[in-house]
Amino acid sequence: MMGYTKKLFILPFDHRSSFTKGLIGKEDGPLTPQEKDHIISQKKLIYKAFKKAVENKVPKDQAAILVDEEYGDEILKDASLHGFNFLLTTEKSGQKEYTFQYGENFGEHIKKYNPLFAKALIRYNPDDSDDSKKRQLQNLKKLSDFCHSNSIKLLIEPLVPPTEDQLVKAGGNKETYINTQRPFLAAKLIQEFQDSGIEPDVWKMEGTKNKEGYEEMVRAAQREKRENVGIVVLGGGQSREVVEEWIRIATQVKGIIGFAVGRTIFWQPLIDLKERKINEDGAITQISNNFINFYEIFKK
Repeated sequence: MMGYTKKLFILPFDHRSSFTKGLIGKEDGPLTPQEKDHIISQKKLIYKAFKKAVENKVPKDQAAILVDEEYGDEILKDASLHGFNFLLTTEKSGQKEYTFQYGENFGEHIKKYNPLFAKALIRYNPDDSDDSKKRQLQNLKKLSDFCHSNSIKLLIEPLVPPTEDQLVKAGGNKETYINTQRPFLAAKLIQEFQDSGIEPDVWKMEGTKNKEGYEEMVRAAQREKRENVGIVVLGGGQSREVVEEWIRIATQVKGIIGFAVGRTIFWQPLIDLKERKINEDGAITQISNNFINFYEIFKK
C-alpha cells in the first residue's frame, strides 16, 4: 500500500559536506582517517541522543533516524538490530543535480541495510530548464521503481531554490518567497513528479508560515487515490524559533504527519562541544531535549 499511516518524527544527520566544512574546516579534498573517525564519532553521539529521546519521551514506533552509509554504517546496523526506524540516504552530497551516491549499484546498497525508507534529496524548481529536470526525474524514477518493487518506502526531499525572476517577484526578500511562492511551487513540483511515475510514500517538504501553502502541498501529495501519502516538515537549518512556528502551523493541517529536523536540533551542541563549552554528556542531553521539544510542539 502506497503511503504511510503513522506519525513520523525524524532526526536526520545524513549530512556529509556540511559536517566536513563545519566540524573539520575542510572545503574539499579527501579526509584523513582521523578526520573521518571524528565525523563518525559525532554521528554516534547524535544517535545516542536520539535513543535517549526515545527512552524518555518520543514513541519508538513514531521516531526515526536518517543517516548515510559513508559515516553511519555502524549506526544503521545497530538501529536494525535494536528495532529503531531508520532511513537511508541515496544521493551524492553537495551536488546541484540529484546523483546516486553509488551509481547504478544504488539498489545493492539499499538492500544491504533494508531501511524502512530510502531517501532522496533533490534541488528542483518547476521553472528550471527542462534538461535538468528530465535528468533528475529519470534517476528518481529508477529509485521509485526499485523501492516499490522491493517493499521499501520512499521519502523524497525536494528543495525549491528561487529563480531570479521569482526572487524579484518577492521584492528580493527570501522570507517573502518562502511564505508566498515556495509552497505553491512545491505543490506543482509534486504533481510533476507524480506525472513522471515517481511515487514517494512521504514527502519531506520545506516549511512555511502559510497554512494555505501547506494545504496545497497536501492536496497535491494525496490527489488521485494517494490519500495515505504524508508530508513531514523539514527544518532546513533554520533557527529554532522559525522551525517551531513552521511546525505549529503545520499541525493544523491534516496530512502532515511529522517533521524531519536535524541541524536546528544538533548543530549548536556539536559546536559547543567542539569549543569545549560542554562535554559529550552535555551535548547528548541537549540534542535529546531539543528533539523532544519539537515532538511536544507537534503533539500539542
